[in-house]
Amino acid sequence: MMGRVSGKVALVTGAASGIGRGAAVALAAEGAKVAVTDVDEAGLKETVEIIRKAGGTASSHKHDVTSEERWQEVVAAVKNEFGGLHILVNNAGIGIGASIFEMSYEDWSRQQAINVDGVFFGVKHGIPVIAASGGGSVINISSVAGLQGAPGLAGYCATKGAVRLFTKAVALECAQAQMNVRVNSVHPGIIDTAIWQKIPQGGGGVGAVASSVLQLPEGANTIDPNAIATVGAPLGYAGLPADIAAGIVFLASDESRYMTGSELVIDGGMTAR
Repeated sequence: MMGRVSGKVALVTGAASGIGRGAAVALAAEGAKVAVTDVDEAGLKETVEIIRKAGGTASSHKHDVTSEERWQEVVAAVKNEFGGLHILVNNAGIGIGASIFEMSYEDWSRQQAINVDGVFFGVKHGIPVIAASGGGSVINISSVAGLQGAPGLAGYCATKGAVRLFTKAVALECAQAQMNVRVNSVHPGIIDTAIWQKIPQGGGGVGAVASSVLQLPEGANTIDPNAIATVGAPLGYAGLPADIAAGIVFLASDESRYMTGSELVIDGGMTAR
């Protein structure tokens, strides 16, 4: 049976774990040949193994998305290996929680470089290849933090808001040039990924900030995303990478052929308030 993206070539950044891995696995399951990239080579190896064990096709590339030169190398390698490119998922990103009055310029700049510059480079060097391959779809991963503000996350909100409007402008540019490339953004809410286990309890950081923002009861400053989602998401539980991956597959497929410059919100109702 033909998959929803059979015959397509996809490039997914930040694919060593979490949403990126979920997207790569889902796209491969629907018939795409998938190139996965990340700075975490061990995680990339696991992602490739998962895809290949399921009968899919995948390759991996160590990739710092803040390097324009590396972007050019990775896109060229994917084109050479698989013959083109049709789907680009700009997923790589980090979250640094801190009061904007205490945030270091180093942290501000690093977050901007990965979350915004990385998407810029991907679009700049990926879209021409997608257009030359017959057209396709770009999915930029933003966040609910790209739709609404949160104290303690101003730096992160700035990056994800930038991704949201950058996506819309690029979508219009591609449409105007008749490139046959659609560009949309995805806005996840609280998703149960490994990133929460990397956040130290207490002492600030994203976990503490999220707890503060969501006004969790005393003693509930936790890195358990479901505990945070109980208060923060009307549905009462955290989403899974597969929930976001389902939206990514939809935007990558011809089912969304009349969508460009749109924002797909998958947040358990967080932004419905």
